[in-house]
Amino acid sequence: MSTSTAHNPGLSTDTNHFPRSAPSDPAAPHVERATVVVDAASDRGALTRIWESIGYDEINWTYTPTGRKLLNTFGEFSPRPFLIRPHYVFCSGTGFGIPHWGNGNVYHEDADGNPFYDFTIADQTYDAIVEAGHHVLMEIAFTPRDLLPPEADDLKVVSSPTVYSNYEAGAWAYPPKDYEKWRGLVAAHVQHCVERYGLAEVREWLFELWNEPDIFYWKGTPEQFCDLYRVTAEAVRSVLPDARVGGPAVTGGGVEFLRTFLQHTADHDVALDFVSFHTKGSAFTPWRTYGPTGAPAPEKQNPSAHKMLFEIRRMQRVIAEFPQYHSLPAIVDECDAGVPAHYSVYDNANFAFQNTEYYPVFQVKLFKKILDLNETEPVTVEQATSWSFYFEGERFFEGTRAFLTAGGIEKPLLNAYRMLSRLGGRRLSATSDAMSPAEDLDAGDGRSMREEVDVLASADPAGRVSLLVWRHTDDQYQQDEAAAPVTVRVENLPDGTYAVHHHRIDAAHSNAHTVWTALGSPQNPTEDQIAAIKDRQGLEEFAPVQDVTVSGGTFTSTVELPLPSVSLLVLEPR
Repeated sequence: MSTSTAHNPGLSTDTNHFPRSAPSDPAAPHVERATVVVDAASDRGALTRIWESIGYDEINWTYTPTGRKLLNTFGEFSPRPFLIRPHYVFCSGTGFGIPHWGNGNVYHEDADGNPFYDFTIADQTYDAIVEAGHHVLMEIAFTPRDLLPPEADDLKVVSSPTVYSNYEAGAWAYPPKDYEKWRGLVAAHVQHCVERYGLAEVREWLFELWNEPDIFYWKGTPEQFCDLYRVTAEAVRSVLPDARVGGPAVTGGGVEFLRTFLQHTADHDVALDFVSFHTKGSAFTPWRTYGPTGAPAPEKQNPSAHKMLFEIRRMQRVIAEFPQYHSLPAIVDECDAGVPAHYSVYDNANFAFQNTEYYPVFQVKLFKKILDLNETEPVTVEQATSWSFYFEGERFFEGTRAFLTAGGIEKPLLNAYRMLSRLGGRRLSATSDAMSPAEDLDAGDGRSMREEVDVLASADPAGRVSLLVWRHTDDQYQQDEAAAPVTVRVENLPDGTYAVHHHRIDAAHSNAHTVWTALGSPQNPTEDQIAAIKDRQGLEEFAPVQDVTVSGGTFTSTVELPLPSVSLLVLEPR
């Protein structure tokens, strides 16, 4: 079997003390039982809904029928708008989408070098987002073809059917040759959005310059980037004085770039309303293998939640070096278990987790741990964006990082967001005696997160108590035939009758992939097979609604959790 060790996009070259992926350990111990305790009378403050954000490279699939349907799906189950962050709005092109590439084709110059603008594609993109009830996180990037500097000619590539010129191959990453024309482009773009969608809508948007300028997405210097940020922020604010502008959207290893950027904005009093950065949990090595279809991975590798949490905390602490920025929200607007999004189980079998129940449980676990960091660090993460959407032309359960597979079938990942959307607005104190200990993050040996049972609990004004309780380990290859009995105790409830709702994601529930596999993994499924698969794609009840009477303020139940799984329990006063 031959392998490729080519550069993995979106990943920092800094590995701190974590490996690029977490190894498997078949001998790791299992959680055999656990006790979870929720204090219904406690109030840890507002539950920051960090999961209400998605993004993706393929901007031109935003407004396809499938893209619109997916955006509408989020709008239907979420009580609040999501922030939607697509790449490439200023890139030049025809509007034809392919994986890891797209274009808004806004900027043009006439024969005399005078700028003019075409908002046709941008309008379709933002229309789809706004009409679905969401807001735009406008990534202001990248350099249009007519603004390339002379040095962009130095980028030499061999043309191919999808790389038409050196522009698509990366010339778009050079700084624009004329910052004043860039200023005009940004101002015109924002002005057009205000006119099309109204001040009230666009005031809800975030405006961010570029993407991952600490790696190959930026072919200039940090100083050039800081200058471009100042021009961009001034241009946005010239149209919308109270717009929220920020950046620099560095990778998890872009510590010095972030520090340089923050020092520049602080020293020169440049507008800054949020600070953004990214984190990825794994980069499989090799990232693409070449061998027989369906071959196993050369080495069993896994995402690492600890790697992601370490990078987030490290960036929170860099921001905290600047006291004037302590109150700014941190936006982790790519927060993903692995890279790249468009690689699948056919590229490397370790990507299998993106099809299965492992991934939604991983996301729930990760979001809870980020919320825990928010309580110990001086800077708060406000959004943790899943860089996931969907891909045209896939096989069924291709294994890419997406919410849908072929035929518009929902993957289990989407059900994690359905569960999270049902949490109340206030966080409750909750403990587990089998949670992964916080000190593991400081162990210094790059270990992945061990198997755990943990809990995230909430309440709402109607008196509903909602809690997510899960069993998970970073090792996607770990199996346990036995479910772990988990005692769930909710204390300090008002006495009375409650309807208990129980939803579950595991191998047997809320899982279209399991059904597809049981049918023989058909790549040409019949209508009946598609119907059977779709019948199990949504969030499913684990048990019928049950009425219970609480006397003495305590509700107790036992939940059997297989590995991996997550249950949503809602206690609703009758």
